Amino acid sequence: MDITEFYQAFFEEADELLAEMEQLLLSLDIDAPDNEHLNAIFRAAHSIKGGAATFGFVALTDTTHLLENLLDRARHRELVLRKEMIDAFLETKDVLQEQLSAYRAGGEPDPQIVARICAVLQQLAQEESGGAKAPAAKPAPAPVVAPVAVAAPVAAPAAALNPRLKVRFTKVSESDRNLLSGELANLGEVVAHTQTDDSLTVWLETTCEADDIIAVCCFIIDFDQIEISQEAAASAAEEEPAAVAAPEPAVAPIAPVAVAPAPAAAAAAAAAAPKAAAAATPAAAAGGKESSSIRVDVEKVDQIINLVGELVITQSMLAQTASQLDPVLHERLLSGMGLLERNARDLQESVMSIRMMQMDYVFSRFPRLVRDLTDKLGKQIQLVTFGKTTELDKSLIERIVDPLTHLVRNSLDHGIEKPEQRIAAGKDPCGQLLLSAQHQGGNIVIEVSDDGAGLNRERILAKAIQQGMEISDTITDDEVWQLIFAPGFSTAEKITDVSGRGVGMDVVKRNIQEMGGHVEISSRQGNGTTTKIILPLTLAILDGMSVKVGNEVYILPLNFVIESLQPRAEDIHSVTNDEQVLHVRGEYLPLTELHRVFNVADARTDPTQGIVVILHGEGKRFALLVDQLVGQHQVVVKNLETNYRKVPGISAATILGDGSVALIVDVAALQRANRDKAPALAAA
Repeated sequence: MDITEFYQAFFEEADELLAEMEQLLLSLDIDAPDNEHLNAIFRAAHSIKGGAATFGFVALTDTTHLLENLLDRARHRELVLRKEMIDAFLETKDVLQEQLSAYRAGGEPDPQIVARICAVLQQLAQEESGGAKAPAAKPAPAPVVAPVAVAAPVAAPAAALNPRLKVRFTKVSESDRNLLSGELANLGEVVAHTQTDDSLTVWLETTCEADDIIAVCCFIIDFDQIEISQEAAASAAEEEPAAVAAPEPAVAPIAPVAVAPAPAAAAAAAAAAPKAAAAATPAAAAGGKESSSIRVDVEKVDQIINLVGELVITQSMLAQTASQLDPVLHERLLSGMGLLERNARDLQESVMSIRMMQMDYVFSRFPRLVRDLTDKLGKQIQLVTFGKTTELDKSLIERIVDPLTHLVRNSLDHGIEKPEQRIAAGKDPCGQLLLSAQHQGGNIVIEVSDDGAGLNRERILAKAIQQGMEISDTITDDEVWQLIFAPGFSTAEKITDVSGRGVGMDVVKRNIQEMGGHVEISSRQGNGTTTKIILPLTLAILDGMSVKVGNEVYILPLNFVIESLQPRAEDIHSVTNDEQVLHVRGEYLPLTELHRVFNVADARTDPTQGIVVILHGEGKRFALLVDQLVGQHQVVVKNLETNYRKVPGISAATILGDGSVALIVDVAALQRANRDKAPALAAA
């Protein structure tokens, strides 16, 4: 049997177990460790070892075996945990991650790194066992024999075999029964087995423990389909006449054998299975409810989303055609079209929810980063997270990791002071870093906030003037904070390996803008800094407002729209360079004429004859002049760069109900253009 087809399942399962292991290690109280946490960490290492042994990943097996031994002694209170030990365990997790990446790429891990981390773990074992007396303290468990047996099934010698194990699989298909029989043959000597239409019972003599067998079989079936009990030879012999004494994977069905699973074995199975390695999973919280989730390639989900988008466009076309029909003569047709529209929208929302992931996917990686950097920087920092269950589109949640990482590192290095500085300022010596996420309308707002020293306005302005930037005398605090996003800008007094080279913040802003979002900063000197990232929930579908300019239709993302109005002549004021501003309730807003931006012919040039839409982008408001408002509806976003090229001021395109193409306006780009003109407006 070609076991390489199960590699991907193992890699995904191991990634989840390593992530869970890291979280549990970071939350572990060294002085009073929780037994459940220790058991869960041990089970994670043990499950990875079992899978690695099955596939013959020697380096991964050896490393996890040493880690497993230490964890086993820790959970049995045979060694005292120390901070240095947790550091070593976390470093081992990183090495295991590198080993997985190497095997996933079809290569082998770096032997020097493997040898170094194994030496660290062996040294820890010796220190905790009193030097040379380490072996006498507790013999290390025998390694799984699966790696030896992968190439060819080898029966263990009779003297080394345990009493027979009865392994029963329930609710299994014929193909799975064949795979399971082959796997068990690799783990020992199959002395007999029986099978029915949906179950398989095997009597196995092996040196493997029950949880090793479960770890291997869980790559084929779920752990709750496995029952293992230990039987005396006489007991097994009584049942063998009803069994087929042959080790072949497939046999003819015969009468089923009634087997009562041993409670202890069932409990061990549940504890050792990879799917139960987490200390608190949704399934565990539901009282062991069987998981109903499946793994699906992202490409398949994207294909479904594209097809649903096409369905929505088709439904819109039909609705536009049906709107011209006589409602009396075609009442049933129009009623059916209304039902189709509701169903299409529900289907659209359901499909979009498949791509949504919780922010915990992002937040879970920062406790380790904060822990490592606080030690390195000599600071005391507490990380607090809120809104971990807030959901965001998968395509965005993966791209937000790097910008958030840079913001967190900046807060740790430049924002939060050292303990002695905080005490001198009358603060708690332990600083606080807050990560939060929440939904606001059709957006998600992610905040990175610290209670550190805050931004220094004078230092930022001095640095900006030094770099030759044009600074207005009336520049506001918000505009000063935006200066730190300039390429190469940094106020750090010295460069460290954490930050300070003036690269990163401009990349953060650019990446956020490419995702259709923007960044806002608020700060008070001595009281900390808060950075807000505002993103759309998804890039596939958005709520938009259709506006007309000349004969062209454009889409304004609804989350940027505040209000619309028809301006009066006395509210419009001209400034230099043919620029105009609109006076709205005591505030002067830059007026952008959409027909001038895109050079549209036959458009209304008199603002009093058109409609002004007030938009909010990147923390500022501005007015956009259009000819008329068409309507509000959901649109399916089509990437313009893929099908054409990048167009300034345009973020994407969509297809309207009549089959025509409408361009989606990049509101943030228009706002940036207004900001560039701000000095001229201020001078006027």
